[in-house]
Amino acid sequence: MSAKNGAKIFKQRCDQCHTVEAGAKHKTGPNLNGLIGRKTGSAPGFDYTAANKNKGITWGKDTLDVYLTNPKKYIPGTKMVFAGLKKKKDRDDLIAYLVKSTK
Repeated sequence: MSAKNGAKIFKQRCDQCHTVEAGAKHKTGPNLNGLIGRKTGSAPGFDYTAANKNKGITWGKDTLDVYLTNPKKYIPGTKMVFAGLKKKKDRDDLIAYLVKSTK
């Protein structure tokens, strides 16, 4: 897993809708700071769909891997338009970056 490569993937595929820095504003998607260990649909101040609020899982490496494969399949009704990352290595690298950058 390469957090460095994950940072590149984040910039290319996620940055337009998400931020990771503590105190950064929400964009189209929520700020991801504090993501690991947080329940779906619970970032303060972001207007989530009922699907996200009601999913009831806690974000971790395993749940992120499934979600990032196909977000709309994992949380039907999510408003996230991202199609997903099909390559396991890309997901692993992105997750390594998110674990490091969202603490």
